[in-house]
Amino acid sequence: MTQGSWQMLPIRFHRFDDDSILLTNLVGEHFFLSEDEFLAVMDGTCSDQVLLARLRARHLIQLPGERIPVELLAVKLRTRLRRLPDSTGLHIFVVTLRCEHTCRYCQVSRQPSAKSEYDMSQDTARRALDLAFRSPSPHLKIEFQGGEPLLNFPLVRWIVAEANRLNQAHAKRLTFVIATNLALLSTEILGFCAAEGIYLSTSLDGPADLHNSNRRRPGQDSWERTVAGIRLVQERLGPDRVSALMTTTEASLGRPREIIDGYADLGLRQVFLRPISPYGFALRQRGGAGYDVSRWLAFYDAGLDHIIDLNRKGVPMVETYAAIIAKKMFTNEDPGYVDLTSPAGIGLGALVYNYDGDVYASDEGRMLAEMGDHTFRLGNVRNSDYRDILLSEELLTPLQQSLTLSAPMCNTCAFEPYCGADPVFHHATMGDFVGHKAMSSFCLRNMGVFTTILRRARDDSFTRNLFWRWAQQ
Repeated sequence: MTQGSWQMLPIRFHRFDDDSILLTNLVGEHFFLSEDEFLAVMDGTCSDQVLLARLRARHLIQLPGERIPVELLAVKLRTRLRRLPDSTGLHIFVVTLRCEHTCRYCQVSRQPSAKSEYDMSQDTARRALDLAFRSPSPHLKIEFQGGEPLLNFPLVRWIVAEANRLNQAHAKRLTFVIATNLALLSTEILGFCAAEGIYLSTSLDGPADLHNSNRRRPGQDSWERTVAGIRLVQERLGPDRVSALMTTTEASLGRPREIIDGYADLGLRQVFLRPISPYGFALRQRGGAGYDVSRWLAFYDAGLDHIIDLNRKGVPMVETYAAIIAKKMFTNEDPGYVDLTSPAGIGLGALVYNYDGDVYASDEGRMLAEMGDHTFRLGNVRNSDYRDILLSEELLTPLQQSLTLSAPMCNTCAFEPYCGADPVFHHATMGDFVGHKAMSSFCLRNMGVFTTILRRARDDSFTRNLFWRWAQQ
């Protein structure tokens, strides 16, 4: 290429460090330039043919009159958005609000175990299933939540049977997940899960003292029951049939290595280093959101470093959030993680059917409703059909207003291809669906994670290859 003979394709840029500029295109292909290289490329004086060829290969520049680069970009963008016509794949059934735990960061108004009036009825479940099977998605995941869903296990059993019956006519790929603390796991429940191919998801916050402090129950044996349940599921159903999530509280911040090593000791090969969510009753509890983004990012960086070191030593371990982001950074696939999608994943990625039949755009929207904010309530299974719900103003307005390709500061952000719109978060924390991005903890947290992943991938070949393997999973 002769000087000035190239044209810039749609790009965004970000000063990454003192002498490094990050360039990204519409689909997240990225490249690092020094400041001098960046200025030379932008003003048409660059004479480094190797550099220009690499920029052209990443669809950051093109020759005058070329059409193929733009057409390829369009194909890649269409591929990344191909999930949209297939919404909604995840359907969450809140089968009870009852729970025998009193977790410090609980996000919903749990009810005592004896209050069966907070259980979903069979009629409500049937109507919710009718709505779920209206979804055009070829894959339906039905997830049972609570409270503790095993306290209403007869309804879980009925829903699985009824969903399988309905699916004889719909022929969808059907998956079931029970989100449970495992404290009530029994031989009967385990046998049912084995017969129906059900997956179990639980919470494990770390070592016994930390977990039991965060997740209290009578007898102070939550950790012991959870660990015993994990081992039992691994033994009877297989290691891939149980997964665990942790929530980072104030007490977790200095203990990332212990938390991760505890997962490794149990043979759990994935850990999700999640921050606490600013919803519902979590904010009223001691030990809740008592730390800022910078402290969580320090925790996350230390945890990610330890996970990378474990992999160097031959111990396979994946940090789930980094793997989701790596797929968006290093492949043309969008994993569809609800918090990192645009249009936002609310409604399109998941619907929540509360025990009383109310339908919410997300689980976080349900949590806000428990605090009296019904902004994300889309209807009720008794008087709303699928079309009413998906085309409701309660869903369309936040989707339209929060679209990252047009939202202020998102539309010029180099990290936009990796990020997502989260109107529920910004409504809860800042009072509108878009929020002020310069002050948004959602933005600060994700920009910090994006930066740490890109820096590690750029500076170390082992880590880059590790992230690439995670992205293929």
